[in-house]
Amino acid sequence: MKQPKYQGAGWAVHNVDCIEGMYVMPGQSIDCAIFSPPFGDLFVYSDSERDLGNAGEGHAFVKQYQFFAEALTRVMKPGRIVCVHCTDLPTRKGKHGYIGLQDFSGDLIKAHTDAGLIYHGRTTIWKDPVVEMQRTKALGLLYKQIRKDSSMNRVGMPDYMLFFRAPGDNPDRIEHAAPGDTAAALPIARKWLAEMHRHGLASATPSDAVLAEMLKHVEFDVYEWQRLASPVWMNIQQGNVLNRMKAAGDERHVCPLQLDVIENCLRLYSKPGDVVMDPFNGIGSTGYQAVKMGRRYLGFELKPEYYDATGENLKEAERICGDLFGAAA
Repeated sequence: MKQPKYQGAGWAVHNVDCIEGMYVMPGQSIDCAIFSPPFGDLFVYSDSERDLGNAGEGHAFVKQYQFFAEALTRVMKPGRIVCVHCTDLPTRKGKHGYIGLQDFSGDLIKAHTDAGLIYHGRTTIWKDPVVEMQRTKALGLLYKQIRKDSSMNRVGMPDYMLFFRAPGDNPDRIEHAAPGDTAAALPIARKWLAEMHRHGLASATPSDAVLAEMLKHVEFDVYEWQRLASPVWMNIQQGNVLNRMKAAGDERHVCPLQLDVIENCLRLYSKPGDVVMDPFNGIGSTGYQAVKMGRRYLGFELKPEYYDATGENLKEAERICGDLFGAAA
Protein backbone atom coordinates (compact mmCIF):
# COMPACT_ATOMS: atom_id res chain seq x y z
CA MET A 1 0.00 0.00 0.00
CA LYS A 2 1.15 3.54 -0.69
CA GLN A 3 1.74 6.01 2.11
CA PRO A 4 -1.63 7.19 3.46
CA LYS A 5 -2.69 10.82 3.29
CA TYR A 6 -3.64 10.77 6.96
CA GLN A 7 -1.30 9.37 9.60
CA GLY A 8 0.15 10.41 12.93
CA ALA A 9 1.84 9.13 16.05
CA GLY A 10 1.06 5.42 15.91
CA TRP A 11 -1.94 5.67 13.56
CA ALA A 12 -2.70 5.55 9.86
CA VAL A 13 -5.86 5.43 7.73
CA HIS A 14 -5.88 4.13 4.14
CA ASN A 15 -8.38 5.19 1.47
CA VAL A 16 -8.58 1.68 -0.02
CA ASP A 17 -10.79 -1.41 0.03
CA CYS A 18 -10.24 -3.16 3.36
CA ILE A 19 -10.11 -6.68 1.87
CA GLU A 20 -7.35 -5.69 -0.53
CA GLY A 21 -5.61 -3.81 2.27
CA MET A 22 -5.70 -6.74 4.70
CA TYR A 23 -4.26 -9.14 2.12
CA VAL A 24 -1.12 -7.01 1.68
CA MET A 25 -0.63 -6.73 5.45
CA PRO A 26 1.52 -9.21 7.39
CA GLY A 27 -0.54 -12.06 8.80
CA GLN A 28 -1.27 -12.13 12.54
CA SER A 29 -0.50 -8.43 13.00
CA ILE A 30 -3.66 -7.05 14.65
CA ASP A 31 -4.28 -7.13 18.41
CA CYS A 32 -7.94 -6.08 18.40
CA ALA A 33 -10.52 -5.28 15.71
CA ILE A 34 -13.58 -3.15 16.48
CA PHE A 35 -16.06 -2.27 13.75
CA SER A 36 -19.62 -1.84 12.57
CA PRO A 37 -19.99 -3.50 9.14
CA PRO A 38 -22.57 -2.48 6.54
CA PHE A 39 -25.98 -3.81 7.58
CA GLY A 40 -26.78 -5.56 4.33
CA ASP A 41 -28.29 -3.00 1.96
CA LEU A 42 -30.02 -1.08 4.76
CA PHE A 43 -27.64 1.88 4.36
CA VAL A 44 -26.19 2.98 1.03
CA TYR A 45 -22.93 4.91 1.28
CA SER A 46 -21.50 4.97 -2.25
CA ASP A 47 -21.83 3.54 -5.73
CA SER A 48 -18.52 1.66 -5.50
CA GLU A 49 -18.61 -2.02 -6.46
CA ARG A 50 -16.22 -2.57 -3.53
CA ASP A 51 -18.73 -1.19 -1.04
CA LEU A 52 -20.32 -4.10 0.86
CA GLY A 53 -23.43 -1.97 1.26
CA ASN A 54 -24.02 -2.58 -2.45
CA ALA A 55 -23.75 -6.38 -2.18
CA GLY A 56 -27.47 -6.82 -1.57
CA GLU A 57 -29.09 -8.48 1.43
CA GLY A 58 -29.52 -11.93 2.88
CA HIS A 59 -27.56 -14.66 1.12
CA ALA A 60 -26.07 -12.25 -1.45
CA PHE A 61 -24.59 -10.06 1.28
CA VAL A 62 -23.28 -12.99 3.34
CA LYS A 63 -21.61 -14.48 0.27
CA GLN A 64 -19.61 -11.29 -0.26
CA TYR A 65 -19.02 -10.74 3.46
CA GLN A 66 -17.32 -14.14 3.64
CA PHE A 67 -14.35 -12.79 1.66
CA PHE A 68 -13.98 -10.04 4.25
CA ALA A 69 -14.26 -12.46 7.18
CA GLU A 70 -11.50 -14.64 5.75
CA ALA A 71 -9.18 -11.66 5.27
CA LEU A 72 -9.88 -10.51 8.82
CA THR A 73 -9.11 -13.93 10.31
CA ARG A 74 -5.78 -13.90 8.48
CA VAL A 75 -4.54 -10.68 10.14
CA MET A 76 -5.67 -11.36 13.73
CA LYS A 77 -3.04 -12.42 16.25
CA PRO A 78 -3.70 -15.76 18.00
CA GLY A 79 -6.07 -15.55 20.92
CA ARG A 80 -7.04 -11.93 20.29
CA ILE A 81 -10.55 -10.53 19.98
CA VAL A 82 -12.72 -9.19 17.14
CA CYS A 83 -15.65 -6.98 18.22
CA VAL A 84 -18.50 -6.68 15.69
CA HIS A 85 -21.35 -4.21 16.18
CA CYS A 86 -24.71 -5.12 14.63
CA THR A 87 -28.46 -5.19 15.06
CA ASP A 88 -31.39 -7.16 13.68
CA LEU A 89 -32.67 -5.90 10.33
CA PRO A 90 -36.29 -5.04 9.61
CA THR A 91 -38.17 -6.64 6.76
CA ARG A 92 -40.73 -4.61 4.85
CA LYS A 93 -44.07 -5.71 3.50
CA GLY A 94 -43.57 -4.00 0.14
CA LYS A 95 -40.17 -5.61 -0.40
CA HIS A 96 -40.28 -8.91 1.49
CA GLY A 97 -44.01 -9.60 1.67
CA TYR A 98 -44.18 -9.43 5.47
CA ILE A 99 -43.23 -7.24 8.43
CA GLY A 100 -40.66 -8.89 10.66
CA LEU A 101 -36.97 -9.09 11.48
CA GLN A 102 -33.92 -10.72 9.92
CA ASP A 103 -31.44 -12.40 12.27
CA PHE A 104 -28.45 -10.42 11.01
CA SER A 105 -26.33 -11.25 14.06
CA GLY A 106 -26.81 -14.95 13.27
CA ASP A 107 -25.59 -14.36 9.71
CA LEU A 108 -22.46 -12.61 11.01
CA ILE A 109 -21.73 -15.33 13.57
CA LYS A 110 -21.88 -17.98 10.86
CA ALA A 111 -19.70 -15.96 8.47
CA HIS A 112 -16.96 -15.39 11.05
CA THR A 113 -16.97 -18.91 12.45
CA ASP A 114 -16.91 -20.36 8.92
CA ALA A 115 -13.83 -18.18 8.35
CA GLY A 116 -12.08 -19.74 11.34
CA LEU A 117 -12.80 -17.44 14.28
CA ILE A 118 -14.29 -18.74 17.54
CA TYR A 119 -17.60 -17.25 18.73
CA HIS A 120 -16.59 -15.81 22.10
CA GLY A 121 -19.80 -14.15 23.31
CA ARG A 122 -22.11 -11.18 22.88
CA THR A 123 -23.50 -8.28 24.83
CA THR A 124 -26.76 -6.45 24.22
CA ILE A 125 -26.62 -2.66 24.01
CA TRP A 126 -29.77 -1.18 25.53
CA LYS A 127 -31.59 1.39 23.40
CA ASP A 128 -34.60 3.52 24.24
CA PRO A 129 -37.64 2.17 22.32
CA VAL A 130 -39.26 5.62 22.37
CA VAL A 131 -36.28 7.10 20.55
CA GLU A 132 -36.43 4.22 18.05
CA MET A 133 -40.15 4.78 17.53
CA GLN A 134 -39.64 8.50 16.93
CA ARG A 135 -36.81 7.85 14.46
CA THR A 136 -38.29 4.93 12.49
CA LYS A 137 -42.07 5.25 13.00
CA ALA A 138 -42.09 1.43 13.14
CA LEU A 139 -45.61 0.02 13.31
CA GLY A 140 -44.69 -2.41 16.08
CA LEU A 141 -43.58 0.38 18.44
CA LEU A 142 -46.54 2.70 18.00
CA TYR A 143 -48.77 3.06 21.05
CA LYS A 144 -51.84 3.34 18.84
CA GLN A 145 -51.11 -0.18 17.54
CA ILE A 146 -51.73 -1.52 21.07
CA ARG A 147 -55.28 -0.25 20.79
CA LYS A 148 -55.80 -1.66 17.28
CA ASP A 149 -54.11 -5.09 17.43
CA SER A 150 -51.28 -5.73 19.88
CA SER A 151 -50.27 -8.93 18.07
CA MET A 152 -48.33 -6.65 15.72
CA ASN A 153 -46.51 -4.84 18.53
CA ARG A 154 -42.91 -5.80 19.28
CA VAL A 155 -40.13 -4.90 21.67
CA GLY A 156 -37.47 -2.38 20.68
CA MET A 157 -34.46 -3.44 18.62
CA PRO A 158 -31.24 -3.37 20.66
CA ASP A 159 -27.77 -3.27 19.20
CA TYR A 160 -25.36 -6.15 19.82
CA MET A 161 -21.61 -6.43 20.18
CA LEU A 162 -20.47 -9.84 18.98
CA PHE A 163 -17.09 -11.09 20.18
CA PHE A 164 -14.92 -13.56 18.28
CA ARG A 165 -11.54 -14.98 19.30
CA ALA A 166 -8.78 -15.87 16.87
CA PRO A 167 -7.69 -19.51 17.34
CA GLY A 168 -4.57 -20.22 19.37
CA ASP A 169 -3.21 -18.88 22.64
CA ASN A 170 -2.49 -15.19 23.15
CA PRO A 171 1.30 -14.90 23.62
CA ASP A 172 1.05 -11.34 24.96
CA ARG A 173 -1.29 -11.49 27.95
CA ILE A 174 -3.35 -8.42 28.88
CA GLU A 175 -2.79 -8.36 32.64
CA HIS A 176 -4.38 -6.03 35.18
CA ALA A 177 -4.19 -5.39 38.90
CA ALA A 178 -6.66 -4.45 41.62
CA PRO A 179 -6.70 -0.76 42.62
CA GLY A 180 -4.07 -0.03 45.28
CA ASP A 181 -2.03 -3.16 44.54
CA THR A 182 1.09 -1.27 43.44
CA ALA A 183 3.34 -4.31 43.79
CA ALA A 184 1.31 -6.13 41.11
CA ALA A 185 0.56 -3.07 38.96
CA LEU A 186 4.03 -1.58 38.62
CA PRO A 187 5.70 -4.45 36.70
CA ILE A 188 2.76 -4.54 34.28
CA ALA A 189 2.88 -0.77 33.75
CA ARG A 190 6.64 -0.87 33.12
CA LYS A 191 6.19 -3.66 30.59
CA TRP A 192 3.52 -1.66 28.74
CA LEU A 193 5.71 1.45 28.78
CA ALA A 194 8.68 -0.45 27.35
CA GLU A 195 6.46 -1.77 24.56
CA MET A 196 5.21 1.73 23.73
CA HIS A 197 8.79 3.04 23.59
CA ARG A 198 9.72 0.13 21.33
CA HIS A 199 7.08 1.33 18.87
CA GLY A 200 8.18 4.97 19.08
CA LEU A 201 5.28 6.14 21.24
CA ALA A 202 5.57 8.40 24.29
CA SER A 203 9.25 8.96 23.50
CA ALA A 204 8.93 12.73 23.93
CA THR A 205 7.28 12.49 27.37
CA PRO A 206 9.12 11.86 30.65
CA SER A 207 8.80 8.20 31.55
CA ASP A 208 7.44 9.00 35.01
CA ALA A 209 4.47 10.84 33.49
CA VAL A 210 3.66 8.00 31.09
CA LEU A 211 4.20 5.39 33.81
CA ALA A 212 1.65 7.16 36.02
CA GLU A 213 -0.84 7.04 33.13
CA MET A 214 -0.06 3.35 32.53
CA LEU A 215 -0.86 2.58 36.16
CA LYS A 216 -4.35 4.03 35.62
CA HIS A 217 -4.86 1.69 32.65
CA VAL A 218 -3.51 -1.31 34.60
CA GLU A 219 -5.96 -0.87 37.48
CA PHE A 220 -9.26 -2.70 36.98
CA ASP A 221 -11.65 -2.75 39.92
CA VAL A 222 -14.34 -5.37 40.45
CA TYR A 223 -17.21 -2.93 39.84
CA GLU A 224 -15.90 -1.96 36.41
CA TRP A 225 -15.48 -5.65 35.61
CA GLN A 226 -19.04 -6.44 36.69
CA ARG A 227 -20.37 -3.63 34.49
CA LEU A 228 -18.45 -4.80 31.42
CA ALA A 229 -19.17 -8.48 32.10
CA SER A 230 -22.90 -7.79 32.07
CA PRO A 231 -24.76 -9.37 29.12
CA VAL A 232 -26.52 -6.01 28.76
CA TRP A 233 -24.48 -2.80 28.57
CA MET A 234 -26.58 -0.12 30.20
CA ASN A 235 -23.90 2.61 30.25
CA ILE A 236 -24.11 3.53 26.56
CA GLN A 237 -25.24 7.06 25.74
CA GLN A 238 -26.89 6.86 22.33
CA GLY A 239 -25.86 10.42 21.44
CA ASN A 240 -22.19 10.07 22.46
CA VAL A 241 -20.82 9.88 18.92
CA LEU A 242 -18.49 11.87 16.72
CA ASN A 243 -20.20 14.59 14.73
CA ARG A 244 -22.68 13.11 12.32
CA MET A 245 -22.17 13.83 8.64
CA LYS A 246 -23.96 13.10 5.39
CA ALA A 247 -21.67 12.86 2.40
CA ALA A 248 -22.38 13.13 -1.30
CA GLY A 249 -24.16 10.04 -2.62
CA ASP A 250 -25.50 8.90 0.77
CA GLU A 251 -29.07 7.70 0.45
CA ARG A 252 -29.33 7.01 4.16
CA HIS A 253 -26.71 7.31 6.83
CA VAL A 254 -26.68 5.75 10.29
CA CYS A 255 -25.10 7.49 13.28
CA PRO A 256 -21.46 6.59 14.00
CA LEU A 257 -20.80 3.94 16.63
CA GLN A 258 -21.08 5.29 20.17
CA LEU A 259 -17.73 6.13 21.77
CA ASP A 260 -18.86 4.40 24.99
CA VAL A 261 -19.17 1.08 23.12
CA ILE A 262 -15.69 1.45 21.63
CA GLU A 263 -14.19 2.38 25.00
CA ASN A 264 -15.71 -0.70 26.64
CA CYS A 265 -14.22 -2.95 23.95
CA LEU A 266 -10.81 -1.29 24.16
CA ARG A 267 -10.81 -1.57 27.93
CA LEU A 268 -11.69 -5.26 27.88
CA TYR A 269 -9.65 -6.53 24.96
CA SER A 270 -6.61 -4.30 24.42
CA LYS A 271 -3.85 -2.45 26.23
CA PRO A 272 -1.81 0.70 25.48
CA GLY A 273 0.51 0.17 22.52
CA ASP A 274 -1.68 -2.52 20.92
CA VAL A 275 -2.67 -2.26 17.25
CA VAL A 276 -6.42 -1.71 16.92
CA MET A 277 -8.06 -1.96 13.50
CA ASP A 278 -11.37 -0.79 12.06
CA PRO A 279 -11.76 -2.08 8.47
CA PHE A 280 -14.99 -0.05 8.07
CA ASN A 281 -13.46 3.13 9.41
CA GLY A 282 -16.28 5.56 8.55
CA ILE A 283 -15.44 8.94 10.08
CA GLY A 284 -12.92 7.38 12.47
CA SER A 285 -14.81 6.73 15.71
CA THR A 286 -12.76 3.64 16.65
CA GLY A 287 -9.50 5.38 15.80
CA TYR A 288 -10.49 8.50 17.72
CA GLN A 289 -11.08 6.53 20.91
CA ALA A 290 -8.06 4.26 20.36
CA VAL A 291 -5.64 7.16 19.94
CA LYS A 292 -7.03 8.89 23.04
CA MET A 293 -6.43 5.69 25.02
CA GLY A 294 -2.82 5.20 23.87
CA ARG A 295 -3.42 2.44 21.34
CA ARG A 296 -1.99 2.32 17.84
CA TYR A 297 -4.59 2.36 15.08
CA LEU A 298 -5.10 1.19 11.51
CA GLY A 299 -8.22 2.08 9.53
CA PHE A 300 -9.55 1.46 6.02
CA GLU A 301 -12.16 3.68 4.40
CA LEU A 302 -13.46 3.70 0.81
CA LYS A 303 -15.41 6.96 0.77
CA PRO A 304 -13.20 10.06 0.31
CA GLU A 305 -15.50 12.35 2.34
CA TYR A 306 -15.42 10.01 5.34
CA TYR A 307 -11.68 9.56 4.88
CA ASP A 308 -11.11 13.32 5.07
CA ALA A 309 -13.34 13.58 8.15
CA THR A 310 -11.26 10.83 9.79
CA GLY A 311 -8.07 12.82 9.29
CA GLU A 312 -9.54 15.73 11.23
CA ASN A 313 -11.01 13.53 13.95
CA LEU A 314 -7.78 11.64 14.64
CA LYS A 315 -5.74 14.83 14.67
CA GLU A 316 -8.20 16.11 17.26
CA ALA A 317 -7.68 12.96 19.33
CA GLU A 318 -3.94 13.62 19.24
CA ARG A 319 -4.52 17.17 20.46
CA ILE A 320 -6.71 15.93 23.32
CA CYS A 321 -4.12 13.49 24.66
CA GLY A 322 -1.35 16.06 24.09
CA ASP A 323 2.22 14.83 24.09
CA LEU A 324 1.56 11.91 26.42
CA PHE A 325 1.48 9.20 23.74
CA GLY A 326 3.10 11.19 20.92
CA ALA A 327 6.22 10.15 19.08
CA ALA A 328 9.50 11.93 19.52
CA ALA A 329 9.97 15.04 17.40
